[in-house]
Amino acid sequence: MIESWYRAAGAHEPLTQGDLIFDCPALSWRPSAIQPQSGSAAAVLSLGDHVMAEARDLVVMTQACDLEHAKVANVVLCPHYELDEFQSAWEEDQRRKGQNPTARAWRRYCDEICEGMVWNLNLLNAQDDGGVAVGHRVVDFHEVFTLPRSVLESLLATRGAPRPQLLPPYREHLSQAFARFFMRVGLPTPVTKTWS
Repeated sequence: MIESWYRAAGAHEPLTQGDLIFDCPALSWRPSAIQPQSGSAAAVLSLGDHVMAEARDLVVMTQACDLEHAKVANVVLCPHYELDEFQSAWEEDQRRKGQNPTARAWRRYCDEICEGMVWNLNLLNAQDDGGVAVGHRVVDFHEVFTLPRSVLESLLATRGAPRPQLLPPYREHLSQAFARFFMRVGLPTPVTKTWS
């Protein structure tokens, strides 16, 4: 028997790390230059022209203990993609680079993601039991969103539907992959030791 990766969390259950939220509102920046404005108030007002709102599939990355003990007002989230959708984007990227996206290359790439060799990606397992139906999902750490906790909890309560929630140790494995992505540091010059 294969161990479950997810459970179905009820709409009114507390938000926690590893919750998959589909069609979640997210704010991001348009890739356009901000033109200089006179006065700081004008500059702040012009920022609104560069923000866009969209619905994204997101996973909660904020630590479960911080959410449980109400230590954060804002929740950190990363996008996750259905595997077929991600494969299409990968194939397009390979063609743009002049590569031939073969089925063998795709399988090798998925294996590399599973083995933690692709630093910015993590692959979540599929499941279709225990009240949860989720296909394989690819989490991308290159994009990070924050939303007020109150907004997320209100959204989930309004929807009134259960959501997939990663179970331990799978949620901790995702968290560890996120940490590995951010902890990559290479110093060109070490600290100069002047103390004795």
